[in-house]
Amino acid sequence: MDFTQPEIDHIQNEFNNLKKKAVKSRKKENVELIDQAFDFAYKAHYPVRRKSGEPYILHPIAVATIIADEIMLGTTSIITALLHDVVEDTEYTSEDIAQFFGPKVASMVEGLTKMSGVFNHRSSLQAQNFRKMLLSMSDDVRVILIKLADRLHNMRTLESMPENKQLKIAGETLFLFAPLAHRLGLYKIKTELEDISFKYRHREDYERISKKLAESYKARTNFINKFALPIQANLTDLDYDFDVSGRPKSIYSIWQKMQNKGVTFEQIYDLFAIRIIFTPKENEGPEKAQCYKIYSLVTDIYHPRSERLRDWVNTPKSNGYEALHSTVMGPTGKWVEVQIRTRRMNEIAERGFAAHWKYKGQHDHEGELDKWLEKIREIIESPEASTLDFLDNLKLNIFSPQINIFTPKGELKTVPQGATALDFAYDIHTEVGNKAISAEINHKISPISAKLKSGDQIRIITSQKGKPKEEWMGFVTTQRAKSAIKSYLNKQRAKIVEAGKTKYIELLKTMNIKVNERIYKRLRDQMGVKSKDDLFYGLGKEIITEADIKKLLRSRQTPKWMRFWTIKKDAKNVEESTAIEFNKKQTLNISDEDIKSNLKIADCCKPIPGDVVIGYLDENDIIHIHKSTCPEAVKLSSGFGDRIVKVKWTSHKAMAFKVILRVEGIDSPAIAHQVTGVIVKELNANIRTIHIESKDKRFHGWVELYIYNRKDLNKLIMKLKGIKGLTKVHRENESPQ
Repeated sequence: MDFTQPEIDHIQNEFNNLKKKAVKSRKKENVELIDQAFDFAYKAHYPVRRKSGEPYILHPIAVATIIADEIMLGTTSIITALLHDVVEDTEYTSEDIAQFFGPKVASMVEGLTKMSGVFNHRSSLQAQNFRKMLLSMSDDVRVILIKLADRLHNMRTLESMPENKQLKIAGETLFLFAPLAHRLGLYKIKTELEDISFKYRHREDYERISKKLAESYKARTNFINKFALPIQANLTDLDYDFDVSGRPKSIYSIWQKMQNKGVTFEQIYDLFAIRIIFTPKENEGPEKAQCYKIYSLVTDIYHPRSERLRDWVNTPKSNGYEALHSTVMGPTGKWVEVQIRTRRMNEIAERGFAAHWKYKGQHDHEGELDKWLEKIREIIESPEASTLDFLDNLKLNIFSPQINIFTPKGELKTVPQGATALDFAYDIHTEVGNKAISAEINHKISPISAKLKSGDQIRIITSQKGKPKEEWMGFVTTQRAKSAIKSYLNKQRAKIVEAGKTKYIELLKTMNIKVNERIYKRLRDQMGVKSKDDLFYGLGKEIITEADIKKLLRSRQTPKWMRFWTIKKDAKNVEESTAIEFNKKQTLNISDEDIKSNLKIADCCKPIPGDVVIGYLDENDIIHIHKSTCPEAVKLSSGFGDRIVKVKWTSHKAMAFKVILRVEGIDSPAIAHQVTGVIVKELNANIRTIHIESKDKRFHGWVELYIYNRKDLNKLIMKLKGIKGLTKVHRENESPQ
């Protein structure tokens, strides 16, 4: 259908707005190139419309506007954004793009086109294609910045998509795109992606927190004005050019804090942060010194919480973020977070590595970006086959928070949060890791499995007799360490397999049996091994003895001991299925009989009837039921979106479900008796375990019990809250009601 005149006018207005926002493309030749790209994209996409019914061309214009205005990239990136869907969705080719706009734009459009089928609305994320996307990113970061802008606009217009697509796309975004934006320093985009994803995944919680923020807006504004007044007066006296503002934390971060700390909205003391942004004065010393001068000014007015000082001025985050963060006691007895930044630091905080290019030479953090891209290459080149393992490695090694540690000579190094001494050893060199036997952390001998904390000083102790062990794989976290250990173990396994093969051949010769496939298949079926290498490895390690083989070949029965023996193998390669038979739009009703047969309650989150849940269909056609808030559910939604099933409970009383309740309060001699008394009286529930600990006149503990549904659980929690002295009661991994 042709566009109407109002639609044509709207398209032209949006394009004119793009050109106004393109402050880095004001030269005549740049404007002409952007005009040409728009004309090309307009004709290529005409008269296609989006799901919402609006002309499709509005999407690339919006993506280009985000690139120009919110990420502040230049002409090449704007042109690429305008053309990013042309090769994928029209008859034009990369060669056509190169002919009109040059090889660089064509290469970037091709990099974005390679992602088609990975992060669009019609398919689920696939690990191999994601590897390709990261590979293109490691060649030119602008490609992923444009992809982030594309995802941001798709999220802003997600309302027009069906609900099952909304959940899939929101899951992918929360699992991968928001952390990716964070890792590149794009905090504003990261926050918006998280909030929109949260809105579609947990709409009721989103709306409840939004309402509470709106209701508290006036009180917050009054508090900020009162808090800022003496700071503004002192900064004015010092003749600084500055802004002081208060910004509430994102809805998603507030919800996360409620979940992680088990508190209510009203109990979160740092709902917002006061931000002081200033222009450094000439002849007043370096930026960092002036940041500390303002910090001193603030703490002269308000008493600081010393353990909450975060100095990212002297030691910037690995994505380049710089600022001083402090928590101080405000005028009404509330703790308040204060962030101090220069205008340069603030621009980097908003636009990440894209802003670093503007300041190249003055404050060059591109070395950190290069290190990060090198980690990406390690992940891409790893032989890991499993989709979920690949995604886990990605989250852990690329998107996880970084901590700072020191070498014995005082050199600063960064490693992922959760890294061990052995991870650090492999970061130095593969041979250092292979020969590591212990570590000296802060001048104390520690095991190589010890987790590192920010500020630790570490020395690795090695021995020529040291060598990697299989159990090391259980505690290392970085891809470099995992790859090195696996490589060593595989080489050792290959030697053992070869020795076992020699044993096998010699054994059959002594039994006058000809080596052939039929003999191997017979042994395979009787022993349950899946490959010849498994059989040879068992012989080489003497898990299987020659006597066992002889006995098997002389008898067709499997020995009793063999039924309980399996050779340890690598994780199964999970391939994503695209041929699922059920109707994705239909909701599957969960009955108690289903749970006894083809449904499985996930152990990670232990949902019960009444919880909001999703289903994941595995390769054996078993549907695993997860709470929609479960991190594993988010990961599965991201990795296997096409296997996610809409489910709801239909019966609640035929079987009971295990639940763990956390309790805290003021200690009293009969508290355990009171808690169990309420549980038995209210529900006649089966209490499996109760554990209470007391310290400093406070108690905390947990109760493990069986319960029928969420309604009964909520009723029980309300009754427990009526016990005098019990201050907190909530289900494990949930915030108090």
